[in-house]
Formats: sequence, C-alpha cells, structure tokens
Amino acid sequence: MHIHILGICGTFMGSMAVLAKELGHRVTGSDANVYPPMSTQLEAQGIELTQGYDPAQLDPAPDLVVIGNAMSRGNPAVEYVLNKGLPYVSGPQWLADHVLQGRWVLAVAGTHGKTTTSSMLAWVLEHAGMSPGFLIGGVPQNFSVSARLGDTPFFVIEADEYDSAFFDKRSKFVHYRPRTAILNNLEFDHADIFPDLPAIERQFHHLVRTIPSEGLVIHPTTEPALQRVIEMGCWTPVQTTGAGGQWQVKLLSEDGSKFEVLFEGVAQGVVEWDMTGQHNVANALATLAAARHVGVLPAMGIAALSAFKSVKRRMEVVAQVNGITLYDDFAHHPTAIATTLDGLRKRIGDAPLIAIIEPRSNSMKLGAHRDGLPQSVVDADQVIWYAPANLGWDLAATAALCTVPSIVSDSLEGIIARVKSQAQPGTHVVIMSNGGFGGLHGKLAEALK
Repeated sequence: MHIHILGICGTFMGSMAVLAKELGHRVTGSDANVYPPMSTQLEAQGIELTQGYDPAQLDPAPDLVVIGNAMSRGNPAVEYVLNKGLPYVSGPQWLADHVLQGRWVLAVAGTHGKTTTSSMLAWVLEHAGMSPGFLIGGVPQNFSVSARLGDTPFFVIEADEYDSAFFDKRSKFVHYRPRTAILNNLEFDHADIFPDLPAIERQFHHLVRTIPSEGLVIHPTTEPALQRVIEMGCWTPVQTTGAGGQWQVKLLSEDGSKFEVLFEGVAQGVVEWDMTGQHNVANALATLAAARHVGVLPAMGIAALSAFKSVKRRMEVVAQVNGITLYDDFAHHPTAIATTLDGLRKRIGDAPLIAIIEPRSNSMKLGAHRDGLPQSVVDADQVIWYAPANLGWDLAATAALCTVPSIVSDSLEGIIARVKSQAQPGTHVVIMSNGGFGGLHGKLAEALK
C-alpha cells in the first residue's frame, strides 16, 4: 500500500518510515524541516520527501496517512486529511499493529538516555547472534540505520513518554506492550504537554500496567519518581541497578570508561569502552539486565559493550581542526547537559572546554528548565548561549547567574567569531542542541581552518 507520513523527519517517524519500507509498502512523507541525519537516511532508503504541508501531496490519495505528533489542527495537510475522510493513524498505533504484534518487545523509557541505551541493547543482542529488530530515535553507529525489522521475535524500542498524536494524547509507549522494560530515570520534561511531574509519573504507570507478570521491569535505586511509579502498583518482577541494587558497578576509571559489573554481589567482568560519564555506566547496567532477561549471559553482554560505538549526535566528534576538537551532542535538559560535560571533563582533565548551547526544545522555549541551566554548565570553562528569536524568556539573565564566563549570541556568526577568538590547539568545543542548529557544526569547522 502507499503510506504517506506527515512529520517524517522526526526521529521516531523517520525510523517508522524505514520499517514500513522494509515491509514492502510504498512510503512517502513530508516535513517542515528536512535536515540530516534523518533526511539523508530516508533518501538513502529511496523514500520520497516533500518540504512543507501543501495538501497537493495527498492527491492522488495515499492508502493511509500516518500523522506525527508534531502535527496539529490547522495544519493544511491535516485539515485536508480530515475533510476528505482519508484513513489516518498515529505512528505508535501503526507500529503496534504492524510491527510489534506477537514479538518480544524490549522497551527503554526515561527522561534521559533512551536513545543511547536502546542502541546499546540492540547491539548487545546483535553481538549475541539474536539479530533483533529495533526502532531508535537516532542513528546508532554500530548499525548505521535507526530501524530495522530483524529476523527474530526480539524487538528493541526507544519508548518515549511524549504524546502519540493530536487525536491520541496517551504517551507513545502505552502502545508498545513490552515484555522487558527499562525505566532509566524520571524528571520533569515536556512542559508543553505535561503540567507537572506527577502527570508524567501517571503515564509511566500506564506503561507498567501493560507489562506481563512473566516480564521484567528494570530501574535504578536512585530515582524517587520511579519508586513512586512502582508503588502505584506493579504486577511484574523488578530488578534494580546502582547503589543497593542487584546490578552494581565498581568504577575502575573516574570518567566511566572502565568499570567492573557485579550481579547479586558476584563479579561478571569488566567493560572497557570509548564512552564516558556516570550516566552511560548506568545505561550499561540496565542494558545488561535487560539482555540477561532474553538469555544473554552478562559476560557476553560485557564483551559487546566493550565494542559499542555511540549514537550519532551523542558526544559525536564531528571535526578536529588545528588541534581543536568539535563535538555534536543532543543534550537539551539541564541534567543531560551536566552529566555530559562532567563525563567529558573527567576525560580531558584541565584542557579548555567551551560549551555552545541552543535552548530549542519545547520545554526550554517555555522556560521550564531555566533555573537549572546555570548549575548545569559548571564543568565548562566558558559557555556561549544561542538566543533564538522565538525564545519566550530572558536568556541573558540566566547566563548572568552562571559561575563560568557566559555570553549570549543571537547569531551563528557571533558564535563563530567568539570561538575563533577563544579556541586554541587542545580546546574541546561541545555544540548542544536537539535540532540542526543552522548547520553550525560545519560552518564552525570551516571557519577554524
């Protein structure tokens, strides 16, 4: 059938498009912003992309329209679908009906680390010869594609708490019916759709309600919000990670690049890898617990993690110019910014570190996280904040509260000029945004030559 996807360049919808193509459907799609890495992945798959939402793209009518959660009433293509009575569905619902039905789903949920942990888990199963299917909201470098059907019952999915569509306000993950569920962490986020943390906790509990009694829930001991979720009622065995949990680590290097794994007090082996940061150590523990649930021995999982390459846009080195290293990172929440900078700082020691941050997520634009931003950047030597035109709060006032030198720039040219004047050989520059940032990465690399 011909499936047309509205909002196809979102990380979830783009991945779903790849699966639909693999199932043999003709897939087309449109988006307001067509940019890499999703656009390049889709074009490589032979999926035809249209910029914008002109209803003409729906004539002749496709057999089914899948509507992304970024679409809202008033969008010309959405209005056309409703007025013409075209069949439509949300992405998570389509996925549940056509891909996940009858499979052993391993879901990774949480405010932070979903993409990285899903990528780790898919890779550990792959390394163990289990050839899993997966859908990940990013491009894992061990696979170079963000989704595939796989040849076995196992399917790893990044389970997002964001809503499904304008006509289905349940969290996406409620559709997935996992047998194995990692709940990584839980903080307030998505201020555009959730009024407060308890509202998100309720959605997480809806997820817990769907997990069978023969399944497994994995969560860290250090997250009070997740503890509250489990206390609302849990009908599934639980394994915990971290201090006091069944799964623990002994750090063998401060930056998290080497650690020993213990399960129920017994040493299982040592992970030595290219990743840094306590958050990635925690992600690894949850991964090993989930993999063990489907029969992968911890020693085999540990060997796989030692060969794990990260995800594109997760502390990805995008250029090294005249001794200056540029990283692209997706962090867009104070906790993620802080843990990422902490991991890098422990790796590079006293080398100069410049952070460039675009407050681009909906929660950031609404100012939901602004109080946490000054503290999140303490590991940088200086910070350049980018103030987009549509930011609804005073970024300069927040920057003034930082304990490290901070400036605000409203142009990419201003950012590039600042970095050029400050960076010297040995400097590390981290660009943090959950969007394309106007191609800053390439422009800055070019300017530094």
